[in-house]
Amino acid sequence: MFCPKCKKLMLPDKGSKQWVCRACGAKVKMSGGGDMVPHSEPKHREITVISEKPATNPTAKEECPKCGNDTAYWVLRQTRGADEPETRIFECTKCGNKWREYQ
Repeated sequence: MFCPKCKKLMLPDKGSKQWVCRACGAKVKMSGGGDMVPHSEPKHREITVISEKPATNPTAKEECPKCGNDTAYWVLRQTRGADEPETRIFECTKCGNKWREYQ
């Protein structure tokens, strides 16, 4: 609530059912019995996963160091400075293991 005189934020007075302005000392009676209303919990948003592994990722003949499978998905990412080459990130099509190849 804001003070009707100086328009500053009013705070609840301890022990009484009034709002008190810290700036000018004005007091206003609380409406609704003076009970403080607790804040409601924030609403949670639902996230829908459309596809875990899109079928459009390119594949390469690379051996997985974990399971030995010979096919992996790959993507290029710029993980270092712009003046350095990108990093190729592989993901095994069989076990999902991920590893990197720096060029």
